[in-house]
Amino acid sequence: MATLSTALFACSGATLAQENAGQDMPEEARANFARPIVLEADDVRLFPEPPANYRDLPESGLRGTLERITYHSGVTGTDRSANVYLPPNYSPDQKYPVLYLLHGIGGNEYEWIGYVKGHAILDNLIADDKAVPMIAVFPNGRAMPNDEPPENPFNPEAVAAFAAFEGDLLDYLVPAIDARYSTIADADHRALAGLSMGGGQTFNIGLSHLDTFSWIAPFSAAPNTQPLEELVDNPESVSKNLNLLYISCGNRDGLINNSQQAHRFLRDHGIPHIWNVDDHGHDGETWGSNLYHFAQRTF
Repeated sequence: MATLSTALFACSGATLAQENAGQDMPEEARANFARPIVLEADDVRLFPEPPANYRDLPESGLRGTLERITYHSGVTGTDRSANVYLPPNYSPDQKYPVLYLLHGIGGNEYEWIGYVKGHAILDNLIADDKAVPMIAVFPNGRAMPNDEPPENPFNPEAVAAFAAFEGDLLDYLVPAIDARYSTIADADHRALAGLSMGGGQTFNIGLSHLDTFSWIAPFSAAPNTQPLEELVDNPESVSKNLNLLYISCGNRDGLINNSQQAHRFLRDHGIPHIWNVDDHGHDGETWGSNLYHFAQRTF
């Protein structure tokens, strides 16, 4: 496996941030982003903004390494790719927890790296002893044979592929990562987080599979989020099996109602969670900031 060069990460933020309302977005999606934002008393910021340089790498570059791997998926019937961050001084003689980071509707396995700089955030946190050394996996959450972002990422086939990713992740990607790397292969040492469409996937997959992930962080969850009434049939069991549920959204994001509804269900059913409402929109600033805070609280 070759280490990926930084040239591969020169993805355009405008291309990867197609979750932002734009002219090519279908009318229904534009309407979702344009929803009135109504804040309640507990829709508040819990954490300060990260330091100004939290997404910057030193001149010497990444302290850890990035690798591109392939694995076979029985869901798509193809070999699929994912990017993997290994912490500094990664050794097969040591066992590591794993964080899976899911992208949005217009992105792919490069969105967290090229746009949000998630690998840099983790690298800096680990270097500053603010997060434990961990492996991070950046998959393509669009489980279809041709998984590149289509011209219209909102087309029904592409949207359905995000739901199909559940089987791809659980049955093929997670086992492939555990077989290839020195992981601690249990729920207490596995985290799932995602932005926008990936935030909805995080709710849907994470809360349905607490035997696989016990650290869950949906950021700016999109309307693909299933009602929590369907995801949580036993609040006591969910509370018992969760190490942390961290929900976030910006107070300038028209999709905030998805996260608000989830927060209110959890609040009303006594399920512990973090609900952080920062001052951003549907953008890389909120996703980077909340990864910064979430990663420090995992494992």
